[in-house]
Amino acid sequence: MGREFLDIFEQWADSYDDTVIGHDIEYKEVFSKYEQILAAVADQSVGHVVEFGVGTGNLTQKLLSRGLRVTGIEPSPPMRKIAEAKLGNNAVLLDGDFLQFPKVNNIDTFVSTYAFHHLTDDEKANAITHYGSLLSKGGRIVFADTMFESAKDYNQTIEKAKHQGYLNLAKDLETEYYTTIPFLTNILEENRFSVTFKQFNDFVWLFEAVKQ
Repeated sequence: MGREFLDIFEQWADSYDDTVIGHDIEYKEVFSKYEQILAAVADQSVGHVVEFGVGTGNLTQKLLSRGLRVTGIEPSPPMRKIAEAKLGNNAVLLDGDFLQFPKVNNIDTFVSTYAFHHLTDDEKANAITHYGSLLSKGGRIVFADTMFESAKDYNQTIEKAKHQGYLNLAKDLETEYYTTIPFLTNILEENRFSVTFKQFNDFVWLFEAVKQ
């Protein structure tokens, strides 16, 4: 992930799990159906899974509960510490991010939730190209994140957050690198993936991209 945002997660580690269950009103809709989103990502994953942005290990737990082998990539030491306490020795956790991570062999699925927006669109394109080079035919990318159907929808969402007085949410939307579905579709298809999208709330969509 974009390590320029790492300080945010150093500070957020201890309270992250409270945020995702709705204790922060500004982010309540962002994390609406959180457990369903994690379950959907896990259900579409197969084989050896590489997870980016493990955070506190919530998705990792669901992947493991389905009998999947997981290698987790997480750049934040405080987040890794919490995840390690939850997961024990059931998953391999490594320091790294979406673009720079240790060599991992025989990958079947790349997954991530609530993190791909830390990359610029150019970085997203580079990441997808790299993942495509590491996956065999039938391999997949299953990501869930805030994204928008168009730039107009993105801008309207920022204005709505400001109107509601959700200034932290508005700042987040303006500061990080939220993308659009047409952009992702184009990049994935250029790299020989077929892709489908499913919306879970006003912010979060899940895409499943399968290598052709």
